[in-house]
Amino acid sequence: MAVGQTRTERDWRMRLQDWLPKLVLSPSVAMTLLFVYGFIIFTIYLSFTGSKMLPSYDWVGFDNYRRLFGLSAWTTALINLAIFASLYVTICIAIGLSLAIFLDQKIRGEGMLRPIYLYPMALSFIVTGTAWKWLLDPGIGIEHTMHLWGWETFRFDWIKNRDYAIYTLVLAAVWQSSGFVMAMFLAGLRGIDNEILKAAQIDGASNWNLYRRIVIPLLRPAFLSAFVILAHLAIKSYDLVIALTGGGPGRATELPATFMYSYTFTRNQMAVGASSAVIMLMGIAAIMVPYIYAELKEKN
Repeated sequence: MAVGQTRTERDWRMRLQDWLPKLVLSPSVAMTLLFVYGFIIFTIYLSFTGSKMLPSYDWVGFDNYRRLFGLSAWTTALINLAIFASLYVTICIAIGLSLAIFLDQKIRGEGMLRPIYLYPMALSFIVTGTAWKWLLDPGIGIEHTMHLWGWETFRFDWIKNRDYAIYTLVLAAVWQSSGFVMAMFLAGLRGIDNEILKAAQIDGASNWNLYRRIVIPLLRPAFLSAFVILAHLAIKSYDLVIALTGGGPGRATELPATFMYSYTFTRNQMAVGASSAVIMLMGIAAIMVPYIYAELKEKN
């Protein structure tokens, strides 16, 4: 009888060990399903309704999407996103790769330079936007400082100029993210087998050909990861825009994220705002799904 009880206790113990992690994680999983995926589904549903200030359940089909793409503000937001995202991703990758190659030369002071390059990523986009707003303000920033130093003809009023304001977002975003991209490329460079590089050098390959034909192609996973992360950040950029330009002057720096917020919470057009959020979600999915598929396929 004692033996039977011991086996029963052992079975219960094993079952408890199997179920305990699931029980501990189940509240987190349930909260994620409800407050992330549940609200995504709810937002998609709202985009097909006639919701205004409050949710409405009158089904209107694709009317909100037709109305959305007929709005000049949405067209402006998409054009601004195309400019911002293309410059942001390209410049960040170029600077990040250059810094990574520079640090990979085993230079002195690498341990000090790495944190300096990475420090901006430790800041929130709100802090970055506020700091760059002060720097770029003609009344108190770089332009004012140059005037105090005697360079009266110096002009740097991009933040007040409708034609150049979008590029101030690029400046601030690149400053914050380049160090992070550098870390990704540096990790990729340090993971390359030195025997491959030595063999190429023995064959007479110059440094230029070494990087062009061997190193950079081997960094393809790092390039892909950097592109996915930066494109995702560009599409959902909101706090940087609000802190730096507020979407202005006019609509010169309006992006889909700021458009979605304004139409949902200030213009009382919840369904149109939900439609713009769904379009943003589709844009992010168009980037993430192929990446995840390629990663899973490569592992299999």
